[in-house]
Amino acid sequence: MNNINNKYRRLGNTCVYIVAVIAIVILSSCKQEDSFEGSDLDTSTPKLTALDTYIRTNYVSKYNIEVLYRWNENVVDNNRFLFPPIEESVQPVLEVVEKIWLDSYAEVGGADFVKLVAPRQLLLVGGRNFNRSGTILLGLAEGGKRITLFETDLVDVSDRANITRFLSTIQHEYCHILNQTIPFDEEGYGKITPSEYTAQWFNTSIAGARELGFISDYSRSSVVEDFAEMVNFMLINSNEEFNAIIDGISNEEARESIRSKEAIVADYFDKQWDIDIYELQEVTARNTQEVINN
Repeated sequence: MNNINNKYRRLGNTCVYIVAVIAIVILSSCKQEDSFEGSDLDTSTPKLTALDTYIRTNYVSKYNIEVLYRWNENVVDNNRFLFPPIEESVQPVLEVVEKIWLDSYAEVGGADFVKLVAPRQLLLVGGRNFNRSGTILLGLAEGGKRITLFETDLVDVSDRANITRFLSTIQHEYCHILNQTIPFDEEGYGKITPSEYTAQWFNTSIAGARELGFISDYSRSSVVEDFAEMVNFMLINSNEEFNAIIDGISNEEARESIRSKEAIVADYFDKQWDIDIYELQEVTARNTQEVINN
């Protein structure tokens, strides 16, 4: 019996020893974990530059639009030679876009119009985006979620023609977003000049396209692009300038075709968005002039 008791006593002591060793190992591991000085994850609050603060105030908070200007290979076409904008050119460009596009729509459509119906992201690219055909891609509207603007580094805020060319991109692409949200009557619109649409639109001059009933050469590429180009040219020109363009067309039938397209555009903005496009045209022209004067 004593031998049995001694055996269990030794076994108990062994178990106590094992438990003690395990406890020491656990405590040692905890101390090692606690002693780690850092982590691979950066959990610090990012420091905002003056440019970031401007974007947060004038785009994120005011219009619910995120601006992407730092390089991100996941949001650009890596098969093309593209590069980020020079940082010094970003805010001047954004101020022009805000004044001429965003503020104009907000004034006519209401303070929350763009906040509710807008791309959630605005992506800026520094240089030109060339197509294989030799044409230049000025912008993209991707699923109504993002507008990409190329040639950011080439914008001259003192040159009206330069500003107009750059802003024509966003006016055109934003029209696509409006159309994706509420479609226009493509069938009815397409009946005005049905036989003149072509994938080889770039072989026609702007003057030649206008004599066929299109406001621009690119309008001939499709009904959807034709509609967006009509909106674009109405908003990058004052009413007087737009009328002068149409009055300068020698083909009477072509003039009537463009006026018919203009009427559909105006009706769409009025009935679907409660916006008088001629008022929007006036406000945009005024804001454009204010940018140039400054």
